[in-house]
Amino acid sequence: MVGYNPNSPGVALTPEEAALAGSAAGMVTRALISPLDVVKIRFQIEQVSWRRRQGKYWGLWQATRCIMTEEGLPAFWKGHVPAQLLSVCYGAVQFASFEALTELVHKQTAYNSQTPGVHFICGGLAACSATVACQPLDTLRTRFAAQGEPKMYHNLRHAVATMFRTEGPFTFYRGLTPTLVAVFPYAGLQFFFYNILKKLLDPQDTKSKGGLHSLISGSCAGVISKTMTYPFDLIKKRLQVGGFEEARMKFGQVRTYHGFVDCVLRIGREERLRGFFKGLSPSLLKAALSTGFTFFWYEFFINAIVSLKSS
Repeated sequence: MVGYNPNSPGVALTPEEAALAGSAAGMVTRALISPLDVVKIRFQIEQVSWRRRQGKYWGLWQATRCIMTEEGLPAFWKGHVPAQLLSVCYGAVQFASFEALTELVHKQTAYNSQTPGVHFICGGLAACSATVACQPLDTLRTRFAAQGEPKMYHNLRHAVATMFRTEGPFTFYRGLTPTLVAVFPYAGLQFFFYNILKKLLDPQDTKSKGGLHSLISGSCAGVISKTMTYPFDLIKKRLQVGGFEEARMKFGQVRTYHGFVDCVLRIGREERLRGFFKGLSPSLLKAALSTGFTFFWYEFFINAIVSLKSS
């Protein structure tokens, strides 16, 4: 079970070990779900007309075939370097913070560190700290995944230099407001539902089927939390690709937004309610796999670390 558990047998986990397990889990998970992430981002940043199908992408399989035909297989791993850096950094900060916060709750308050409510609060706070630390990498990852051919950014170094020179340092924190608004409930709900589902599936916290239970619990938690907070993720992506119109011209209609409120109002006016849920299908599939794999690999690496320390 993730989080500080005073009743857990074995050697206590340090924040450094939690960071190591979290970064390893993020690295493995990112390599597996990168294609879904690219498809999801393509849907999110393009304006949509659902009835007339005016956009370039209007279906999951249609978008996959289109990207494959026009850009080739490597296109599904566009932005993989900044994405991997993001996953390693985010996983390390999030899980180290989560373990430290749940331990703090246990030692400094009367609350049980293994209750769903505590996991919701600690999970949300841990994710916010990871988001602030890793937002520039998230913006870079989005820019790489969003660009078509010919490429506007040749590599990570070129992207950083170009964005800094033409848009200024604050461009790396585009979309931070909706991200923080969304990430607290999103991550909090992930840890909340994972806690509940894992206890339902594995009340004795056994090792025999622990990996399968972690995968199932994490996948279900990811789908539920993503559905409840998806519009904020879409708004964040729209804001992150602002000032990036030249590389997006081939992806259908392009829009520029002047802040969070303007983005919300224009999507509602031009694309209606369904516009806030564009790309939900690949996003839910990605959320199920990403969250499931993240918790699965995190517990796998934690168990490996604990076994090594015990021996």
